[in-house]
Order: sequence, then C-alpha cells, then structure tokens
Amino acid sequence: MEARTKNGLSARALAIAIQTNATAKYCLHGLYIAPASGSTVNPSKSINFEWDPTCFTNTTTKDIEVRLGDSSNDVLYEWSGINATAGQINAGMSIRRYATAPPSREAQSGTQPLVLIGLAGAMGAAFAYQFILRTPEGAPSPTAVKQPTPTISALDKDRFIDFKLKKIEPYNHNTDKLTFELPPDTATLLPVASCVVIKTAPEKEDPNHPPLLDAKGKPYVRPYTPISPSETPGEVTFLIKKYDTGKVTPYLFDMQPGQTIGIKGPFPKIPYQENELENIGMIAGGSGITPMYQIIQHALSLPNDKTKLTLIFSNVSEKDILLKETLDKWAKDHKERLKIIYTLDKGDENWKGDTGFVTQDMIKKYLAPPSADGKVKVFVCGPPGQVASIAGAKDGMKQGELKGALKELGYAPEQVFKF
Repeated sequence: MEARTKNGLSARALAIAIQTNATAKYCLHGLYIAPASGSTVNPSKSINFEWDPTCFTNTTTKDIEVRLGDSSNDVLYEWSGINATAGQINAGMSIRRYATAPPSREAQSGTQPLVLIGLAGAMGAAFAYQFILRTPEGAPSPTAVKQPTPTISALDKDRFIDFKLKKIEPYNHNTDKLTFELPPDTATLLPVASCVVIKTAPEKEDPNHPPLLDAKGKPYVRPYTPISPSETPGEVTFLIKKYDTGKVTPYLFDMQPGQTIGIKGPFPKIPYQENELENIGMIAGGSGITPMYQIIQHALSLPNDKTKLTLIFSNVSEKDILLKETLDKWAKDHKERLKIIYTLDKGDENWKGDTGFVTQDMIKKYLAPPSADGKVKVFVCGPPGQVASIAGAKDGMKQGELKGALKELGYAPEQVFKF
C-alpha cells in the first residue's frame, strides 16, 4: 500500500510535514478497515491535516498503512480528540513506546515504510487513533524520541556468563561481526570507555562446541570492545579480525549460531566525560579501532559535548580499513568535532590519503599539541609494535613508561592512555 501527498510527496515527506506542524494535502490509496486504539492521552502538540475528499468516497473510519523501515526504530504517537470538520482533522499528539501497540499485519511481512493514520469518518465525531512511523535503518528519525534504555546489565564483572551466538556476519576478507544474544530487557550498559573479556570455554559444557584450552588445560581469555552501543537491548556485537596464526580468533570464527561462549565485564579503561577536554587525539591500528569507535560513538551522542576528536587510523591496505563507512558518515555529519586521517602502509595509485607508518611528523601535523592546562589527551590502540613506537610498550595490564613519538613531542604521561 502507499500513501502520497496531493502534490506527489512520499509518505516520508508527509511524516516530516506532520512532525513539523506543517499542513499537508494527500490522497489515500490502498485503504483497508482496521481497528484503531481507543485509549486517550493528553495532547502535547496540535497538527493540521487537509485531505482531498475526491480521493475516496467511503466515509467509514480508515487506517492507512505504509511502511517506512525496520521495526527497531518504531516510534508510537497516539492521537486523541480527533475532530473532523470541513475536511480538516485537528489532533493532539503524545509519544510513548511502540511496544504498547500490536504489530501490524504489514509489519510482519513487507519491507516498505509504515505510516498509520486514523481518519474520522463522521464529521464532528471524536476518535482516538494511532500514528506509527518507522524510519529506514541508519537514517535519523523525524523525532529525537528514543525507546527507554534498559536499566539492567546482562554482564557480571566477577564471573563469566554464557551467551548464545545469535549470528555471524562476514565484514571483509578477514573480519567478521559476531552478535550474541542477551536476556530480554537487558543490555551491556558498558561505561565508556570499557571492554569485556571472552573465554574460549562456555560455563556449561556443550558437546557441540568443545572448549579451546592451552597447554595447561586452561581456556584462553581475550579482551574485546563491542561496537554496538552499550544501551542496545537484547544483544551485543563485536567486530573481530581473524589471525590465522592465532588461537582465539579462529575458534570464534568457527562458532555456529546457538553455540555459547563465556563473557565477563565490564572492565573500565578510562572514563569519558563531556567537555572535560578540549581535544582528544586518537591513534589506532587495525582492529585497535574498536575502543576509539566506542568513544567516538558515545561522544557524538552527547548534544552538549564540544570536545574535538581527531583520529589517525593506520592500516595495511584500503580493504583492511574497518568501520570506514560509519566513520566517514560521522565525520561528515560532525565536521566541527570529528576529523579522521587514514594512512596505509602502502597505498595503490588510486589512494589519495596518507601513506606510511604513524610518525612524529604525522602526529605533529594532525593532533593538538601538548598543553599545560591538561585539556589535551592522546589515546593509542593497535598492534604491540605500533603502540611501543608511538607511546612505549604497556607493562602487562599497566600503562608502562611513556616513550616513543609522543614523549619526543612533549606529551606528559598523564596525557597519554594506551588501551
């Protein structure tokens, strides 16, 4: 089914007109009878619609369904006190969770956007109807309303908990996205920045997924930073690069949906506080992008945060750059706050970015210089050799002595954090 405005605008445009209090003329096509919600809420906004009566002649109550996207971004508006007079419908609006309404028959089978609009069939009568808007994945919703964030963490920092693999999705030639199921109405609720650790043995024995043990009969434990927002309900996603000579990543890549693995956390790294710093420099290599991604994602979600973020992201080749599409979009949408510099070990003739390892000159060119007031910090995450050359090697779980390029450039130990 489809709903279009009188001048041919799409349902998406109509939704924007609704959200902005604009008046929209529209014709209605593919109508069908469907019950509308009978509950009434206090109106918080008045919206006017003008409809063309020549588009249809049936005066019974109608609901129009047109799908706008996937159900993960559902927003429910409830209309109350609809009063149809002289071809105009005036309604109040308030917002609440979509979960209070049953899914439509179209929402379960199609892929088009959904707009549900209730029309009063009898002039002057008052009705309560629903307007449901779903926006395409990755696109901003016409409103800034979010569903309530889960308040219960699925994790425990003191013990491993088994979680089932929900799906595994190839990302590029050597990296996959692994999504694990969390209990309903829970999320990781990881503080930013923090990570979890994954153990190569489930807590409960699984004959279909034997544990991976070291020479001493102990499972391997590795830290990973999720790429899914910490408030994502019901699941957590990791972006994991496979190392053929490694032990853990081949084991993870061989997992099948339904198999479990132990996860424990969170393990806080460095707390992010909005406007605490003026500039944050980030230097990441390969899969070391994930903690930087976590921080950027969080920082850009804070409407009052003005911290400037600059990322130098090094990779072997262009095909190895992880999360580039999302990073580029963030940089485009937040030009005043986020700048990203890509550098490759050796770019081909079509590569227009930087080439070579991250050096003192590159850091000096792109990152904010050290400052006496402490308003600048640099975060580093990457292969051990890269971290050592830029900031000195870590000492196990400790930061270790500051050395390398950052020390030579005058940064103080408290201005550098190694993930």
